[in-house]
Formats: sequence, structure tokens, C-alpha cells
Amino acid sequence: MPTTTAPHGGPTVTALTPQEREVLYALGCGLEDAEIADVLALPEHVVSGHLGRVLVKLDLRDRAAAIVHAFDCGLVVPGQGPRRQAAPGITVRQRTGPAPGPWLRVSVLGPLRAWLAGQPVDVGPVRQQAVLAALALSPDRSVSRQQLLDGVWGMESPGGNVVPVYVYRLRKSLRLGECPDSLIRRDRYGYGLVRGVAELDVACMEVLATAAGAAERAGDLSEAVRLCDRALELFRGVPLAGLPGPLAELERLRLAERRVALAQRKADWQLRLGRVAEAIAGLSALALEEPLNEPVAVLLMRALQRGGRRAEALAVFDRAGRRLADDLGVAPGELLRRARWAVLRGDDAGAGRGRVGAA
Repeated sequence: MPTTTAPHGGPTVTALTPQEREVLYALGCGLEDAEIADVLALPEHVVSGHLGRVLVKLDLRDRAAAIVHAFDCGLVVPGQGPRRQAAPGITVRQRTGPAPGPWLRVSVLGPLRAWLAGQPVDVGPVRQQAVLAALALSPDRSVSRQQLLDGVWGMESPGGNVVPVYVYRLRKSLRLGECPDSLIRRDRYGYGLVRGVAELDVACMEVLATAAGAAERAGDLSEAVRLCDRALELFRGVPLAGLPGPLAELERLRLAERRVALAQRKADWQLRLGRVAEAIAGLSALALEEPLNEPVAVLLMRALQRGGRRAEALAVFDRAGRRLADDLGVAPGELLRRARWAVLRGDDAGAGRGRVGAA
């Protein structure tokens, strides 16, 4: 039987046995080996053997690459959760635990959105959304009542029972039909989402970014760019847009910086591949969004110089210098000044050769 190929040129899941496909699906859903063994009722060493054969058959480097392949083949859709129908024969059972059943999917790379069992769910007013965001962004630990008060309300903390009330309302919203189990647990340390039931778009983004870095280290820059593109596509606007509180503000800043770092990394890879026009287009848009970001300006100057657009590269320096002076009252930094001198000298190799942030 001929081997079919995935969109990026590798074999698809049709090369796998039904049980190997079940293992790949479960891996793409974020399960560890022990959890996969529990879900599929297999010994853990058998699961490890299946994973090894999956990597060999699909010519994949590691588990991160296998997760990305599960996305590519339609088994799992980043930000939208598992899609069993994409591969006939996959019948992974609902995972066991105190709250088996519905998958909760939470997206914070834009205005907060949530889905329960594939359907959009209304999780209430913005403070209540902020409580859900705080729980989703802390998947491996409990969040205390005081931490929620500090993170969601800050100095405006109302005290009283506001946190238990909001958690109670979220529990009601995040319940499928008449199912009595809640997706929000409580223990001696505070509140948290039941382990293994939630999928967060930030986690999907980080998996793709990690796989992109692995592709770079393996020398496959085209694949690195493709994976970085997919990570950036998960951003739907300002992260946690409209949500109040110190936690949301800190996460907004962190995730915005993460997006800029990924975009810079992608542009650097494009330049190394000789895809100069693509790099210029992406960096020009990024420079408009980040007019005070000197590393972005430096990378854009480097790209423009590589494209033979010396005057435009110098204009980038002038614009950045004016904005820095007008908005911050400071002069261009050393990295930006060195990039200008490199353009004036026609030194392509030295034009902003500063290290781009890691993906």
C-alpha cells in the first residue's frame, strides 16, 4: 500500500496501526505515558514501545515533534481540542479521575474564550473570567483564595466570600448536562482545575515553539519557520484583553513579549534561509506595533540592508530615534547605533548581529 504524506511531506497516521494511532492521539491530548497506559488499559512499557514505533514510522525526532504531528494530521487541533473523527478507528476512552468526561478548552491569547465538550460556554462577567484565567494559567498547582483576591482584584479586594461565590458560579457553568462532577477542585491549598481535563492555547503555543527550536537545532529552518508560524497564529489579539487585575496585566505583558520574541526568531530564520522579502514584511508590521522596541528595529534594518534597501534601513533608525526621544526621553542604545554604522559601512555581516531571543 503506498505511503500517504502529511502537509509538510512526512508519512501520515495511516502508516500506523490502530493502537499506535490511539497512543499518538492520547499523546497529542497532553497525556504522559502513565496516563496513556491507564486510559488504554495497557502496561506502561507497551505504551513506551508504541511511542518508539510511532517516532520511527513517522520519522519524528522526539515527543514534541509527535505532538505537533498529531496537530498536523487533524487528531488534535491547537486551541480547539481533540478531534476524534479525523482518524477512523481511534477510540481513546475518556480519562479516569474525579472529574472524567468533558474537555474544557480555554483560550487566553486574545479575549478569554472557553469551550466545554466542543461548545462555547459563557463563563460570566470579567472578574469571573479572570478567576478562570488564573486557574487555567496555573495547571499544576492550587491557587489560594488570597492569591485569587490579589491577582484578580488587587488593591480593590472586596474580601468576604467573593472568591467562593465566583468559583461556585464557574462550577455551574463548567458542568456538562446533569453530570455532577465539577472541573474545578478544591483542596487544603486552594482551588484548581482537575488535572488533565483542560487544554490551554498557551500550552499549545509553547509546544509548537519548542518543536520549532528543535527543528532549528536539527538544521531544518524551513520547518522551524512553519512551526513558528503556527504558534503565532494562535494569538487572536491582545492576550486576556479586557480582563482586570494585576495577574491579567502581568500575563498580558509576558505573553505580548513572548509573541514578539517568536516573531523575531521567525524573521531571523527567514533571513538565514534567504527569504528576505518575507522577513521585511513581518518585521515592518511588528515595528509599527512595537515602535520603542530597539531589537525589532535592528532586525528590520538588517533585513532591509540585506534586501538592498539602505535608505529605508537608515530611515528606520531615524524613526526609532525620534520615538525614543519623544516618548522616553532617551537616545538610541548601543545596539541600534551599531546597526546604523553597519548600514553606513555596507557591513551586512555586522548589521544588528545581536542574538535573537530564543523560541
